[in-house]
Amino acid sequence: MDRVVVVDADPRWPQQFREITSYFAAFIASAVVRIEHVGSTPVPGLAAKPIIDIDVVVADEAQVPVVLRLIESAHYRWVGDLDVEGREAFEAPVTPRLPDHHMDLVVENNRAHADHWLFRDSLIDDPALIERYAAIKRENVVLSDGDIDRYVALKAAFVAEVLTEARRARTMEPVTYWKPELD
Repeated sequence: MDRVVVVDADPRWPQQFREITSYFAAFIASAVVRIEHVGSTPVPGLAAKPIIDIDVVVADEAQVPVVLRLIESAHYRWVGDLDVEGREAFEAPVTPRLPDHHMDLVVENNRAHADHWLFRDSLIDDPALIERYAAIKRENVVLSDGDIDRYVALKAAFVAEVLTEARRARTMEPVTYWKPELD
């Protein structure tokens, strides 16, 4: 079972993102729209798991198999969508040794991509949300006893709340978010 740890914000996270992308960008640069730093680590001052989340963004679905193969050529291992429609996830290479990170391949502004940038940008734009989310994360580490699946389930309601409001504020089509059954 993966154990979750949440640490104080680390000012090195943006540099770690650049280090990681400098490694694999040469393999994929001509085929992608952009590479984005998503998740909690690009949010200044937000406590987070010390793992850099990265979206490799392509223009359309036809590019996905092409870029998937290019990412694999950089020694990443494709692991499927991990039950999130609209993304392709990868395990980082063992060599070279890079900072801990997760990488997803997404189509620009599909549901998976929009959820990533909407959540990140909503947090960046609202210091009160940053404080609230940090407190939720720290509490959930304790409540989940470090179990990653339970940790994610415990924060799902907050994530859904933020994303629902972000979509409403931008007059985007509403969507239904995951509501885990917690015991």
